[in-house]
Amino acid sequence: MSRTTPPAPASPPVAAGAPEHEPADTEPARLSSQLGLFAFDIGAPIALYYLLHGAGVSNLVALSAGAALPALAAIYKLLAKHRLDGVALLVVATMVISICVSVIVHSPRFLLAKEGLITGLWGIWFIASAGMRRPAAFVFARPFMEGRKVFATRSWDSLWDTDATFRRIWRTSSLIWGTGMLADAAIRVVMSYSLPINVVPGLGGALWPVTFVLIQLVTNVYYHRAGLYRILQARWLRRAGRP
Repeated sequence: MSRTTPPAPASPPVAAGAPEHEPADTEPARLSSQLGLFAFDIGAPIALYYLLHGAGVSNLVALSAGAALPALAAIYKLLAKHRLDGVALLVVATMVISICVSVIVHSPRFLLAKEGLITGLWGIWFIASAGMRRPAAFVFARPFMEGRKVFATRSWDSLWDTDATFRRIWRTSSLIWGTGMLADAAIRVVMSYSLPINVVPGLGGALWPVTFVLIQLVTNVYYHRAGLYRILQARWLRRAGRP
């Protein structure tokens, strides 16, 4: 219902605005903590909506309260970092605008549909990034994969500079994730305007892990066939006696 940042390719979500280059000896991001944040990000606004709705609060007010949670989290992030964060600013601006528009037009369905609109914008960005210097899939996955003990290859900068296949894999992965997010966005918009309002938050929350798992499966099959794990010298390939 309120997720505003995409899950990381081949990994759980990573804090947006993170540096593009992490030293190879930096401790990889912890998957467990990120999964916990992911679950809270999705579940807390949904729980708040159903709590308020069950207490007799209108759909518009209950949805607005739920939508305010990620905005407050983004504001806290901005204050804690003591510097501007483009993604956090986008989250705050999007939430404030969507709540204001929903109140003006008195449309809780618009507030529900904003999830699809935001996801669609992320999908467009992932696709557009495939032609940029560092595609989104590379940036999001790197903190979780580079430097892990299961991979013998440590420096992604070196691979990026010297291996055309490595670059192509991450550009293609960005296209896969972008396409998946656009499909997710379309489903959310359709749900928002066709299903009972009190059904959409829960169903939308359930859609996140489904989308995440499906795209993860597709990308990991692609990584295997395209040779990403061979390039990273995955240790399980050595144990299996594969080159």
